[in-house]
Amino acid sequence: MTEQVQQRGKEASLASLVELIPDGSTIAFGGSFLHRSPNGVARELVRQDKRNIEIIKQSPGYDIDLLCRAGVVDRARTGIVAIEGNFGLAPHYRKAVESGALKLEEHSCATLTAGLRASVFGIPFQLCAGIDGSDLAELNRWVKIDDPYGSGRHGWAIPAIRPDFAILHVNEVTDEGDARVFGTSHWDRVMSRAAKKVFIVAEHKVDAAEFQKEPNLTLVPHFLVDAYSVAPGTAWPGSCWPDYEVDYPAVERYLEPGDDAFGAHLSAAPELLEAQHA
Repeated sequence: MTEQVQQRGKEASLASLVELIPDGSTIAFGGSFLHRSPNGVARELVRQDKRNIEIIKQSPGYDIDLLCRAGVVDRARTGIVAIEGNFGLAPHYRKAVESGALKLEEHSCATLTAGLRASVFGIPFQLCAGIDGSDLAELNRWVKIDDPYGSGRHGWAIPAIRPDFAILHVNEVTDEGDARVFGTSHWDRVMSRAAKKVFIVAEHKVDAAEFQKEPNLTLVPHFLVDAYSVAPGTAWPGSCWPDYEVDYPAVERYLEPGDDAFGAHLSAAPELLEAQHA
């Protein structure tokens, strides 16, 4: 599979991309809740029966819930977790945490980002404030550090977090691997700088000249990208603005109990329909 990726430059099919992820990997998933999350990759992890995966994400939802439902993940470092909107909490994620099937290191969005930033800066920890009154510091054994310059203020030392992979779903990618999104980038930028490898899933491949017209929109430059896949629609049932919105009826069907409902949901995914027409 590595040879196939090399022959085609950085571009690979979605399935080939996931084949490059070994069991036991730590993966930072981009996007937020039902918006621009790499859901096609999550489903392909299920199809390839990956195991012992750790997910890092400030605000996961459908993606981590699906992976818990299939038994793919056994560890997570997350902030808030919910399906979003009227759907409430992520039920299979919650069940996995309560049963002990998923070992959770609970964070706030800010502390998780601080850990990622520490890796970006090449330092062992990043200070973060605003944790007072929470049990997070005690639960995670974070160390309180007083300001050595005498202000009387303090912060909490969040250990560096360095994922094996950052996987981001973007609007556009060039042949070389430059990636950009339209709208908010959520935490994708810091993830892409903190991870050992970066994989991109894009809605469209465009000429580099289009990026050169608005270079400020480039979120991840090509020299940080190890491989990418052009897989339109695969943030489904979430959104990828401006191409499509959240498919709320599909989310409702996903949440139906039982293996048959889960199988039907996986079978309806855009990446399978795309493969059939390829």
